[in-house]
Amino acid sequence: MTEIRGGVELPALREEIELRTADGLTLVGELALPEQRPPVATLVCLHPLPTHGGFMDSHILRKASLRLPALADIAVLRFNFRGVESPRGRSEGSFGEGHDERHDLAAAMDLVAERGLPHPWLLGWSFGTEVALKHGLAHAVDGAVLLSPPLHRTSDAELQAWAGSGKRLGVVVPELDDYLRPVEAAERFALVPEAQLTGVEGAKHLWVGETQTRQALTEILRIVRPEALPLATTWP
Repeated sequence: MTEIRGGVELPALREEIELRTADGLTLVGELALPEQRPPVATLVCLHPLPTHGGFMDSHILRKASLRLPALADIAVLRFNFRGVESPRGRSEGSFGEGHDERHDLAAAMDLVAERGLPHPWLLGWSFGTEVALKHGLAHAVDGAVLLSPPLHRTSDAELQAWAGSGKRLGVVVPELDDYLRPVEAAERFALVPEAQLTGVEGAKHLWVGETQTRQALTEILRIVRPEALPLATTWP
């Protein structure tokens, strides 16, 4: 029996993928699927700020791909935004300030559609939440999970557009976040009355350590697939 912590990799079908954007770029990524059963939901992961070290292997997104296909029957799609490099490789292009990344998201959603992946959700972390809020409504997603949203690049108009959209919005805000804490988040997200906002006691923006990793993954599943809770701590 193995304790699930750190970089433990649980069984999954893992495939290196490439995405082709409408403006002619090739992006690199990975798709992880449950090994034994078809997925019941899909996470399309949008990583933190590229200019501050964010990439497809940012640890919460990587651990989601290492654990959730096996623990929750969820497909996890990760990719590097334009101009971003990871051990998987480098995506073409250069940082688009959250605007040009709309093409990257669209390319990911094209793959979701091509593969017939069910019940897609956007999982944005930090900068990735800005991409989700700006451009997510253009796509056939069940909703978005926003992990540590800074709301630096998101206008009130873009936020308010989610109100009444029929797409769910789960907002997970660390108590000790560097940019937006639960009280301020409640004020900003009041523009979307149906948003589900959760403040996580003791958590910080980067969710460092196994305790905060489990907290983050638990809150993601509470929104997307609560039936999979509580998360197992050992395998098999």
